[in-house]
Amino acid sequence: MCKSPLHSFLLSLPKCEHHIHLEGALTPELVFSLARKNKIALPDLPHYQSPEALAARYDRFDNLDDFLNIHYASMSVLITEDDFYELAWSYVLAAHADGVHRAEVFFGPQSHTPRGVPIASVTRGYKRALDRAESELGVTSCLIMCFLCHLPVLSAEATFDSVNDSIRDGSIHVVGLDSSEVGFPPELFTDVFQKAKEVGLRRTAHGGEEGDVSYIKGALNSLDAERIDHGIRLVEDQGLLKEIAAKGTLLTICPLSNVYLRTVKSIASLPLREFLDSGVQFSLNSDDPAYFGGGILNNYCAVQEAFDFSIDDWKTIATSGVRGSWIGDERKRVLLEKIADVVGSFTSVA
Repeated sequence: MCKSPLHSFLLSLPKCEHHIHLEGALTPELVFSLARKNKIALPDLPHYQSPEALAARYDRFDNLDDFLNIHYASMSVLITEDDFYELAWSYVLAAHADGVHRAEVFFGPQSHTPRGVPIASVTRGYKRALDRAESELGVTSCLIMCFLCHLPVLSAEATFDSVNDSIRDGSIHVVGLDSSEVGFPPELFTDVFQKAKEVGLRRTAHGGEEGDVSYIKGALNSLDAERIDHGIRLVEDQGLLKEIAAKGTLLTICPLSNVYLRTVKSIASLPLREFLDSGVQFSLNSDDPAYFGGGILNNYCAVQEAFDFSIDDWKTIATSGVRGSWIGDERKRVLLEKIADVVGSFTSVA
């Protein structure tokens, strides 16, 4: 728990999470549990000797690729539909406890299908957990299918072609682009994103995390991305910053992840104050909570400790998250009212 006097307010504030990789919620405990269940031999490396050793390794990533090597190795334990259900449900419970009311979640089928896991097992398992989250906890959600940009474009196209049923039945709402950024420009994926747009899917893409601002421009111009995941390098181009602020394009920023992966030196070095002052809309997110210091509330607390934002600042951030969510007007109205109620109760006490 953070030491800020606003901690209770931050916990109570209704949150929308837009940047969470479900595979990144795979805790060391769940890795070992599923490995035993599925009789999967984990890598013969020191950090795979125990959940505690694996958790300790998560505290010292050298960069994004170092993280991804461990991330993909751990995913080998995910085999059955029930495994994916268990993983997603564990994320939902933690997110709900952190005050999440809306979760727009990433998943990467290309991490699983080469291992012989049917894509239907992935989507069905995740969808079962998300449906339960809405019925039992009131947390609404949508599934964002991400293409791995370090893999060949043909793999992305084949993946897209394989999920026609999940698109038609509404299981998949959005396509995204993630994984290693530098060296894999978004322009490579123009055609598959155009196909997604033609069938009515929303579009988002990672950009401007470790890559420069050209990756943000490529996502916007070539992919027609409606949202930018990360986007912290936007400050390198003030003209584009003003354009994004005017359009209301949402950035889905992941503060703790940026520090863990060494894309910034500290939370305080993130351009959040500049974004607020410039009218750039952003949300705060956990990215891969099992690996990067915990869930969304931990990110809120870390930001508060670094920036000492006011209640009005937090109202702006929470409101931007609702307005940037892919939900209907009525759901937005309900969430905005919840934010107003929380802000009002804490303001009156102050």
